[in-house]
Amino acid sequence: MSGTAKSNVRWFLVFWLFILSAVSYLDRVNVSIAGSSLAREYHLGDVQLGWIFSAFLVGYALSQTPAGWLADRFGPRRVLTAGVFWWGIFTALTATVPLGVAKPILFFIAIRFLLGAGEALVYPSSNQFIARWIPTQERGIANGWIFAGVGAGAGFAPPLITYVMIHHGWRSSFWVCAGIGFAAGIVWYLAARDEPERHTRVSTAELAKIRAGLTLRGAEPEVRDGKAVVPWAKILGGKVVWILTGSYFCYCYIAWIFFGWFYIYLARVRGLNLKASAFYAMLPFLAMAACCTLGGLLSDWLTRHAGKRLGRCGVAIFGICLAGIFLAFGAKVDSARLASVVLAGGAGALYLSQSSFWSVTADIGGPFSGSVSGFMNMGGMMGGAVSTSLTPWIARGYGWTASFLVAAGLCAVGALAWIFVNPERSLVATSDAAGSASRD
Repeated sequence: MSGTAKSNVRWFLVFWLFILSAVSYLDRVNVSIAGSSLAREYHLGDVQLGWIFSAFLVGYALSQTPAGWLADRFGPRRVLTAGVFWWGIFTALTATVPLGVAKPILFFIAIRFLLGAGEALVYPSSNQFIARWIPTQERGIANGWIFAGVGAGAGFAPPLITYVMIHHGWRSSFWVCAGIGFAAGIVWYLAARDEPERHTRVSTAELAKIRAGLTLRGAEPEVRDGKAVVPWAKILGGKVVWILTGSYFCYCYIAWIFFGWFYIYLARVRGLNLKASAFYAMLPFLAMAACCTLGGLLSDWLTRHAGKRLGRCGVAIFGICLAGIFLAFGAKVDSARLASVVLAGGAGALYLSQSSFWSVTADIGGPFSGSVSGFMNMGGMMGGAVSTSLTPWIARGYGWTASFLVAAGLCAVGALAWIFVNPERSLVATSDAAGSASRD
């Protein structure tokens, strides 16, 4: 730990989590950009391509709770580094399926499932970092920056993957993505530490500020064999985790229409050419990146001035409801370019609420924020898995407008759930604190 000089190590590490978040979404979205070329080469239809998209999300969802446990037990530094290298390997393997293999779809499903299992580590580990490093009054903007990486990575994917595909073929795009991931993982391992007390560059002033704002300091978890025991009975026994998980299911169903199908929707349904599709497919993700940070700033400001009910829950309700309005309107616009802009507005509005989900799980989960957020994210990715398979099925039977209207309806459900969330009540508080929270 450094002396009296000021430091901002926590913000550099938040920035690098933004980079890792961007890389993770680059590796998720690349297959949707290269999907048409991949499907044509292996003679796959849209529904089969949807199975490949969903395989990633099923692996991702099923691994969320174990990923949260690993982050809680072994710390975000090692766990996240291992995850980055794992998903880099399986990103590269996507390009190695031979053309002559029987039933290639099975290979792609297996690879994407295992890729999802590795990427499951990124956000529970990030939330465990938030719980250990970031004061509660800064968690909205910290999560805003981390999840801005979602938009940055997904927005960077269309031009990058399209450029590489045009000049070097679709397989090369996966090698490029894998190399970027390996480099980012090495930097994280060298720069990060699990706790601020262990980082030599954290100043005394920065450490004092961090310690003063940590919600996990009031928790007294059960310890067994030198390790804290995750109190699953408390986590799953109350309603708040289930409500957040249900809302996040709706949230991710909506988001994965953009991650999985928006590029293909613009090219095939709206009739845009390859370059125009790549440009307009960026818009939702740029909106996500901007609005994620804006939502985090707004959430923190309102939390400081009006409390967590308005700062966390109010921002979430507003953002998700606004997204539903944009989606319902954008789906019916005739102009392809105007529809792209309006639907991008829906994606941005949705991501105003992103930091609320993760800030609340860090606050109420304390030292077990990885497990709490992992469980919530499991439900969310189940929503994404349903979305990537159900969206083309709805579109084939009822049209793409119906697919977006279903998503708009889920916005209403996801927003309504936040009315029943109490962001002030810790799941792992001491008996005195818990009793006080129960009387609020």
